[in-house]
Amino acid sequence: MLQLVVKKEFLTALRDVRLQLSGGIMIILMLTAVLVGRQGQKQIQEEREKAQAAMYDKWLNQGIKHPHSAAHYGQFAFKPKPVLSFLDVGLDNYTGISVFLEAHKQNEVLFSTAQDSNFMTRFGEMTAALILQVLFPLLIIFLTFNIFSKEREEGTLKLVHAQGLSMRQLFQGKVWGTYLMVLLIFLPIILLAYLLLDQQSARLDSGVTAKFFLLTSGYAIYFLVFVLLCVLISAFAKHSGFSLLTLLGMWIASCIILPKATTNLADKVYPTPSQFEFKKTIQDNVKNGIDGHNPSDARLATLKQEVLDQYGVEAIEELPVNWGGIAMQAGEEFTDEVYDAEFSRVEEIFKKQNRLSEWAGFINPYLAVKHLSMAFAGTDFYHHVAFAKAAENYRRNFVKKMNKDMEVNHKPGVAYADYNVGDEMWKRIEPFDYSLPSTLAILTNQWRSIVVLIFWLFLLFGLAHFSSSKISIL
Repeated sequence: MLQLVVKKEFLTALRDVRLQLSGGIMIILMLTAVLVGRQGQKQIQEEREKAQAAMYDKWLNQGIKHPHSAAHYGQFAFKPKPVLSFLDVGLDNYTGISVFLEAHKQNEVLFSTAQDSNFMTRFGEMTAALILQVLFPLLIIFLTFNIFSKEREEGTLKLVHAQGLSMRQLFQGKVWGTYLMVLLIFLPIILLAYLLLDQQSARLDSGVTAKFFLLTSGYAIYFLVFVLLCVLISAFAKHSGFSLLTLLGMWIASCIILPKATTNLADKVYPTPSQFEFKKTIQDNVKNGIDGHNPSDARLATLKQEVLDQYGVEAIEELPVNWGGIAMQAGEEFTDEVYDAEFSRVEEIFKKQNRLSEWAGFINPYLAVKHLSMAFAGTDFYHHVAFAKAAENYRRNFVKKMNKDMEVNHKPGVAYADYNVGDEMWKRIEPFDYSLPSTLAILTNQWRSIVVLIFWLFLLFGLAHFSSSKISIL
């Protein structure tokens, strides 16, 4: 009996002119978003790879110079364009694409797409994520708002119940019939997206297949949550008009109002320092020491005496190594401590803001699927921080090699301008290579959003189980 109900609801939905029209529009939008997004991702990634290779070639061919001058000459690190960003651009347009790596400074990741775009960028692109997160629930609403109420108004609900079909069975049949219709629209587009993954995908991200299926599974659960919610509202609504208004109000609240309100709340609860405050704190700490302790002059004097004692000499001119290289590296390491302390403080603020948004998913499932989608697409804050840290580690390593060479090979008494190195030294610095976080790392970081989606699924299934028998047939 349940199978007959599922089949009946599926065929009814399939013949519905509203679904044919809206579903057709949805498919066209999804096709466009997926194809254009994939082409754009490939083009951007190729451009960044060329830029990365060109910058490294420039490093190799910088000529003969002092190693510390080379550390200031620096390099660029370009953020890879994640393969699955063609499905969800997430924060990519706002977090920058490259960072200049040089001695003494941890520069920000700059040149975001939003910097070169007009004010319309803030409204978002027509991506697959926008369609799946916002427009698909709207399609589900128009598909289900009168799935029960219409039959009650027409009197057919009483006839169906009289034939021995329980309200619980009828409810389940309507849910699964509708859900099959949603999957009929969703899965072919997702299959196309999967077929667009190619060799570039595996080269950029070895775990792209697992991430893709986890991303699509998240959306499948999200749609089932919305189907359950919509059918429940329709089952207990007095009439179809009330059901539609209720569902549209919930859609506006969950997809438009609450996300912005949650962001504003997180910013109020965990305010971030301004860029001016951030930079001034770093400058003061580098000069005066962290929290005013161990200022630069005292640090240098202490280090100088330690080195002299280590080598058993009275003056830096008597050292068997170059004092400048030692001092430069010590300055780097202290500056790194200052930057690490300040960046960690700001990063923790952003993490708290994100956690508040993730827990808010218990009120709004849209937030849970949004976080999961960005995470598996590689376009969330976690991925941005991972790239920034990888670039910073690379900077520290190559600057340390420059300072070490100066310390060991720049003999005492030789003028700064008279000591230079060339191609052999530059080749010792490997090109910047960054790997995206693993699937396991993403799952570990996104456990809250996963719990939230599962919570909504069990909650609605539980409500359906205990309340479906109380559905009125009149």
